[in-house]
Amino acid sequence: MAPMTDTTPPVTVEDDRAANRLLVERDGTIAYLSYRREPGRIILIHTEVPPQFEGQGVGSALVRAAVDLARTEGLTIVPWCPFARHWLRTHLDVTATVSMDWATPPPS
Repeated sequence: MAPMTDTTPPVTVEDDRAANRLLVERDGTIAYLSYRREPGRIILIHTEVPPQFEGQGVGSALVRAAVDLARTEGLTIVPWCPFARHWLRTHLDVTATVSMDWATPPPS
């Protein structure tokens, strides 16, 4: 994993609602967090971060964007994605600002 440096470009996350994903695009390469909306909830399904983005805070930025979205729209976060679930569990200061549903399991 590459370390973050002062030369790491800033991470800008876009909400591609048509595709149900938050994404970061650089030089034609995309990292994303797919989600599903339900009434009052946003389900975080899968995070995909290409190797060239590792260590640059891209995955964290995607999950933070989901938290911001949930906070702005008053949604409960349902973290099915293992990466998002782990990130949220280790950033309780962030999850304290939104409603969380840790109990609803992903479909088997």
